[in-house]
Amino acid sequence: MKKIILVFSFLGLFSAFSFGQLIDEKNVTVTMDLQPILQLNMTTSDQVDFVFDDIRDYYGGIIKYAATILKVSSSVSWDLYAVGTSQAGVIWDQQMTYSTSANPLSQNDLPLSLLELHQYEDNQNDLGALLITDYSNTFQPTMTAIPVMGQNSIYNSAAPYTAPAVGQKYINGMFGTGVDQGGEGGSYLTEVPVAGSFSEFYYTIDYRIVPSLPATFPFAGTNAGAADANAIVSPQYAEPGVYTMNCKYVLLEDQ
Repeated sequence: MKKIILVFSFLGLFSAFSFGQLIDEKNVTVTMDLQPILQLNMTTSDQVDFVFDDIRDYYGGIIKYAATILKVSSSVSWDLYAVGTSQAGVIWDQQMTYSTSANPLSQNDLPLSLLELHQYEDNQNDLGALLITDYSNTFQPTMTAIPVMGQNSIYNSAAPYTAPAVGQKYINGMFGTGVDQGGEGGSYLTEVPVAGSFSEFYYTIDYRIVPSLPATFPFAGTNAGAADANAIVSPQYAEPGVYTMNCKYVLLEDQ
């Protein structure tokens, strides 16, 4: 009987050691770096030319339809604005003059605001502000008796990378970071527009210049509907010549 008891005791010890668990582990840290992405694709000519060589063009102006197409992709909230700029600051750069007289009425300081823009679609994030906050208004008829100055005039600044202030024009968004004051992250590549709404990732831009006679550019003005500081007042008129300016489109994180 004693031998049997010893045998069973040995088997019990062997069973306990056979099912013991040994564990070893190593860890690796996984890092995810989400870089902010702002991408603006632009389809346009390198240069948009306005040639006024017919008296009817002075009266009726020239429109360049769908001259620029803007496509936005962003991983953050964003604003988009256009700004006119030049080497001279807030007036056009004169490259050539066709005038040979020293006529004091002939002026070569032409305001950048004489360039008008029209955008399609409209600004989806302007909170219905009372001020004109984008370029969605259709161009005014050129024979308008009393033009609304500045309605479609391009925002211009000697500091083009400083975002427009409150009440200035944005193609999308506005100054400030409140709810609905900037576009949401997304892309024209993946957007599925909701029925009855417009895209905020795809814009078509038209350009217009109306010199009128004399060439005083009556539609140029500030965003508040006032005359530009560099406006030409009849009997003065724009000096014939070649002028250039830059139209920058700036996509930035909502601020």
